Amino acid sequence: MKYTGELISIGVALSWTLTALLAEYGSKRIGNLPLNVMRMAIALLCSCLLFWVVTGTPLPAGASYSAYGWMLLSGMVGFVIGDFCLFQCYLIIGSRFGQLFMTLAPVVAAVMAWLTLGQLIGWQGVLAMAVTLAGIAISVLGRSHDGHHRLSLQLPLNGVLFALGAAACQGVGLVLSKIGMNHYEASLAAPCPAWLLPFYANFFRCIAGTIGFALLLHYSTRGWDALHRAVTDRVSLSTALLITLFGPFIGVGCSLLALQYTDAGVASTLMALSPIFIIAPYRWIYKQPVSVSSVVGTVISVIGASLFFLL
Repeated sequence: MKYTGELISIGVALSWTLTALLAEYGSKRIGNLPLNVMRMAIALLCSCLLFWVVTGTPLPAGASYSAYGWMLLSGMVGFVIGDFCLFQCYLIIGSRFGQLFMTLAPVVAAVMAWLTLGQLIGWQGVLAMAVTLAGIAISVLGRSHDGHHRLSLQLPLNGVLFALGAAACQGVGLVLSKIGMNHYEASLAAPCPAWLLPFYANFFRCIAGTIGFALLLHYSTRGWDALHRAVTDRVSLSTALLITLFGPFIGVGCSLLALQYTDAGVASTLMALSPIFIIAPYRWIYKQPVSVSSVVGTVISVIGASLFFLL
């Protein structure tokens, strides 16, 4: 079928849009930490089921300790710190702006890859960074209402800081995961399908996420009582299940499938459309007005993120 990869990529963007909307709802209903503990645990169970169906064993193939270490570190940075910040920013500024700030993740990943992997950033990368930052600035900055006609931040500062932290950890976590997968593939006793390797890596990232969020929950104010209430609530449990399925499980799986049918740059660009796709349903659900400058800024930031893959 023509445009199969492109259609799958758009489906991934829609899947991540739904995940963001559900995550904001779930965070408000359950709380950040209980939701993430449930999400990580469900992701582990789904991974074990996938491995059992594909390979006949519920556990991933063994690898070196260095591979385990890199992927666990990736999980701590990308999942525990990054997703904590992301879900917290959903509570403060909403999933629409949270997804907008996530367009900065490729910027951070490019800088991190330059520092750790020696990958050079050419003029194309600098242009992509500038366009992305300009788009975000157009979306979140506006005229102040104090009569001085100066630009000011239109969002709560703590929400923006959490969003920036989420984007930074997402970018750093991606590079750490890439390093871990390189170590993993090099240490495997027998080769495995290329599409399965990211799921192996994600399994160990989810272990780090489960442990990290469980520790945070243990020392939080509400503690395990909040998790118990969430698990026994059918709506909360269903929300966590849907977030897991449409996010790290179906989303990741379909993103890998899309790469088999179309160019990586095209697929990555189409999968980055979720900040645009989320605008209409967010406005319909929360009845919040969306300014023209916000829409224009979002489109520009997505174009900037896409330039990393197209140039």
